[in-house]
Amino acid sequence: MKKSITYKSSGVDILKAEKFIQAIKKDIDSTLSGAVLRKTKAFSSLFAVDMKKYKKPVIVSSTDGVGTKLLLAKSLNKHDTVGIDLVAMSVNDILCVGARPLFFLDYIACGKLDLKVLKDVIKGIAEGCRQAGCSLIGGETAEMPGMYKSDDYDLAGFAVGVVDKNKIIDGSGIKKGDILIGLPSSGLHSNGFSLARKVLSAEQQKKYKKELLVPTKIYIKEVLPLVENFSIKGIAHITGGAFYEKLTKILPQRLCFKVDVGSWPVPNIFKIIQKAGKIEEKEMFRTFNMGIGLVLVAEKKEAVKISRYLNRWQIKHYKIGEVVSDNKRKVIL
Repeated sequence: MKKSITYKSSGVDILKAEKFIQAIKKDIDSTLSGAVLRKTKAFSSLFAVDMKKYKKPVIVSSTDGVGTKLLLAKSLNKHDTVGIDLVAMSVNDILCVGARPLFFLDYIACGKLDLKVLKDVIKGIAEGCRQAGCSLIGGETAEMPGMYKSDDYDLAGFAVGVVDKNKIIDGSGIKKGDILIGLPSSGLHSNGFSLARKVLSAEQQKKYKKELLVPTKIYIKEVLPLVENFSIKGIAHITGGAFYEKLTKILPQRLCFKVDVGSWPVPNIFKIIQKAGKIEEKEMFRTFNMGIGLVLVAEKKEAVKISRYLNRWQIKHYKIGEVVSDNKRKVIL
């Protein structure tokens, strides 16, 4: 008699998925605030926002992934930092409009559930949420044999925050003479890995494992107090497209960012990548953050006050340029 086919025999193990959910419960619980409503039978996650804190609350959202950095994590068998990257990519974007992140949801797709690997991934996501001060309130883990190889997985995340309508930062007030303050990155963050993996040999990738897989810096705790206490005209998260696209995204027409490339130390890993691939300078600044993960734009006098505040709290920062008039160019490097 022919053996009956089951969901498990076709490649999807529901019981294993339940074990995974139980295994990550402690990490998830460590991120939850009092605003999270725990309803065990609900099909959705519930979050009670205290709108009394805001005159005209605006909900802000962002979604992103980690990209091909996952391939490097897989080849080096280190999976406990990419979850931080996942959270960082969305919450840092939310921060750019002056918003405070409230909660985060993740989506994990894989060929076959590997409890050890995915527990490490969730551990990182929970750490990212703690760093960002937001709750990990839900997610989905999809086991899809045939779509992915058994040891493959992909990540996506979704963050929601809130900001007062009259406090939204959108760059519209940026004027000639304003100052650019750069906050250092922790490394490549989560961008440029397709190029980095192409030019670095397997031996080099292993040698520089620590520098390549250092998680993306989350700027929430450092920058939210600045947003609340100073007049900041624009914030740019330096990700894919870097200085030529992401920095100039907040720039009004007929203005240009003049960036002083020598005003901050470029981490050695970028120099190693550039040398290995014989990559032109412009391509480096179009692909990588080159050591600057977030840029603040403020009027000159306000920039001095911001710098004093950052110095007081020993937060590294650099004056990296200014706003100039230019009808043709958006950035000068």
